Amino acid sequence: MTILLFGATKDIIGTPTLSVPTASLSGKKIPNTVGELKKFLENTYPELKSIPQVTIAVNQNYASDGDKINSYDEIALIPPPRV
Repeated sequence: MTILLFGATKDIIGTPTLSVPTASLSGKKIPNTVGELKKFLENTYPELKSIPQVTIAVNQNYASDGDKINSYDEIALIPPPRV
């Protein structure tokens, strides 16, 4: 699954896109919902926890934690605007 990154999320991860494997993750659970993806990313990149209210969009629509995700979805992490 490919995730598009913007603003502070791109700065923290260091790239404009991130590929998350959808097959076995060395014993880790594969994210199937937006909430699981958030937890996976925060565990992999703890600095993401410092950004308040990161919004996730799936297929160009804002998504909530319970929304299902698939390997073919277009996913974007959208941080709040910088002030």
